[in-house]
Amino acid sequence: MKYEKQDAKAYSRAHMKGIWAAALQPFTPDFALDEVGFRRNLRHWIDDLAIDGVFVSGKQGEFFSMSVAERKRAFDIAADEIGNTAATIISCSDQNMDVTLDLARHAQAIGADYIVVHAPVLHFLHAQDETLFNYYRHISESVDIGIALWSHPDSGYLMSPELCARIAELPNIVAIKYSVPREMYARLTKLAGDKILVSTASEEEWFDNIVELGWQLYLCSAPPYLLQTKVDRRMREYTDLAFAGEIDKARAVRDSLNPVREAIRRTRPPEKPQAHSKFWQELLGQAGGPVRVPLLQLTEAEKAATRAAFETCGLKLATRQVSAA
Repeated sequence: MKYEKQDAKAYSRAHMKGIWAAALQPFTPDFALDEVGFRRNLRHWIDDLAIDGVFVSGKQGEFFSMSVAERKRAFDIAADEIGNTAATIISCSDQNMDVTLDLARHAQAIGADYIVVHAPVLHFLHAQDETLFNYYRHISESVDIGIALWSHPDSGYLMSPELCARIAELPNIVAIKYSVPREMYARLTKLAGDKILVSTASEEEWFDNIVELGWQLYLCSAPPYLLQTKVDRRMREYTDLAFAGEIDKARAVRDSLNPVREAIRRTRPPEKPQAHSKFWQELLGQAGGPVRVPLLQLTEAEKAATRAAFETCGLKLATRQVSAA
């Protein structure tokens, strides 16, 4: 590991910055891991799009459809392919604590920078704060690697800012992907922004969070590689302008992406976010492939509507990124 456990917070404060993307996991037509395509995507994101870090095998990456061995293989590929040039944060979320710790120890052993652990579904509980504190304390005590929390409505509840601030006192809790209303993550930033890096997955709120909340980290979703191409890196551009204090210029660049955002939004079927994003990747020349059961594939009509929106959204394409998908 690049830091000692007691230095995890300081290390993350110095190095966990910028734009981090959550990887969709490409599969081959027969639903195997597309290892070649995954490596190609990773290299494109880091070398061409200047993405700072990659979130591996999260919910967008369909971890729930993957075996533990497959998840570890995805971790290994990411660490091997980009570990020397960009950061990795490995999703070890699982309902089974033994699996979570097994994945966390594997991530630590292969030199990943951090792990992320989603707040678990807690059956029958109507008050869960002490259970959650004990949950994250156990993980913190079991591994040395820096840990990011992740609270999302999928768990059936949201962790309060006050609970997150309490958990942030643990020595190797370094960040949170806080998928909650803005007033909640703004409150956590005020309560514990000196102890934990607060972020959320909404790209549309990222600019405001840099300017108004002083955030340094976008952690993370698919927009960094869906809204950008090798020759059109406007998310990178507005981020760097905002970090540099060029607020009006940054806002103008941010707003110029509205047609791309709208093209994605209006063509994404409500039950098919991963399938839609993978098809958009293919239109950009990236590896996408099918989704695994139980997720639904796009219909041909949905693909046609998405392709039409893509072709008129205003993204500039490098020749090698144009796909016949």
